[in-house]
Amino acid sequence: MSDQARPETVVARLRPHGRVLAGPVVLVVAVAGLVPFLAPRFTEPWELALIYGLAVVILVAGVVVPIVVWLSRSYTITTRRVIVRRGVLVRTRKELLHSRGTDVNLRASGLQPLFGSGDIMLDAGAGAPVALEDIPRAVLVQSALVELMADSRNPVADWRRSQDTGDVF
Repeated sequence: MSDQARPETVVARLRPHGRVLAGPVVLVVAVAGLVPFLAPRFTEPWELALIYGLAVVILVAGVVVPIVVWLSRSYTITTRRVIVRRGVLVRTRKELLHSRGTDVNLRASGLQPLFGSGDIMLDAGAGAPVALEDIPRAVLVQSALVELMADSRNPVADWRRSQDTGDVF
């Protein structure tokens, strides 16, 4: 069975590593502890409004925005391609067919090796490389992508699959 006749299935759906959400969690705890501590110290209504207003601004800027940005980035790996989606107000989508990919590089810097994450760069030759940034279990994802890309360019693998399933070309 050829690659076009075989249905495309999702291998993995990924987001950047969740450690970037540790800062917002610490900020929520800090604001939740400071506001009740500071509020009784001020008696004027405008002072209380200022404290609560600052708390809301800090929570929106330091918690809601980072969570929305984290949720706006997603990576989907299928049996035929890699799809990269990102953006909050302007959504962008990049696709790279496994058959066009020539190189899969893994780069881990900073705290990434400690958490087992890394940046995976997929090179397609002529175009700009597709970047999967801060992927959890990056070594596993890299090896899976190498396998998928090798299978997409290997007609013998298609023949073996057709023999296993009884399909005819």
